Amino acid sequence: MHVSQLWRYPVKSLRGEALSSAEVTTNGITGDRVVHVRGTRGPLTGRTRHGLLSLGATTGTDGVPLVEGLPWDSPSAGAMIVQRGGDDARLVADASPERFDVLNLLVATDEAVARFGHDVRRLRPNLVISGVEPGQEPYWPGMAISIGEVLIGVDSLRARCIVTTIDPDTGEQDLDVLRQIRRDFGGELALNCWVITPGTIEVGDAAELVATNERPTVYGGWIVGAPYPHATDSAD
Repeated sequence: MHVSQLWRYPVKSLRGEALSSAEVTTNGITGDRVVHVRGTRGPLTGRTRHGLLSLGATTGTDGVPLVEGLPWDSPSAGAMIVQRGGDDARLVADASPERFDVLNLLVATDEAVARFGHDVRRLRPNLVISGVEPGQEPYWPGMAISIGEVLIGVDSLRARCIVTTIDPDTGEQDLDVLRQIRRDFGGELALNCWVITPGTIEVGDAAELVATNERPTVYGGWIVGAPYPHATDSAD
């Protein structure tokens, strides 16, 4: 098995960027989801503001997240977020562990993605592992993925939501995508993972499934009730 794709999402719920290599820390991939969208009642995501999912986010050479090529804290980026996310939408910087929906890495396997049959970006993975035997993804929780010096724990299958129905390029919705996930995968596709041992991962690196007794100690999840901490606002 090997790493065939690496993805980072500098702004949560915006379209991500493909990487050739990534620094993986105990707080996820460096620069991943370090900005999110805040509304008057808390975080806003593509679950309810579908227009956000087709906006592009990348990372500048200085490490600053960009929205469609513009610094995240610029008035122009803020205007795009309001247009797609609503009048109360504002960009916020926060690198706390709670910014992840479940854990700080999402891993997809090529065999499951092939059966899914749609653009892998709908699943929003950080890693895609290729060379996986058919039907093996559900048996990975409780194991770990060894990639060079990096060790990634596999916690659970990811329950999928309405985000998968949004085309990341056009923003158009196809509800049959989620219906298919429920029918063919029991509603769960890709793997909630966390970093046990940090390091650097490159596309093409060999990957091996190994045993582990480690379990995650920190979960994310603002959207499912975790406390929503203070964050740095683009207008502050």
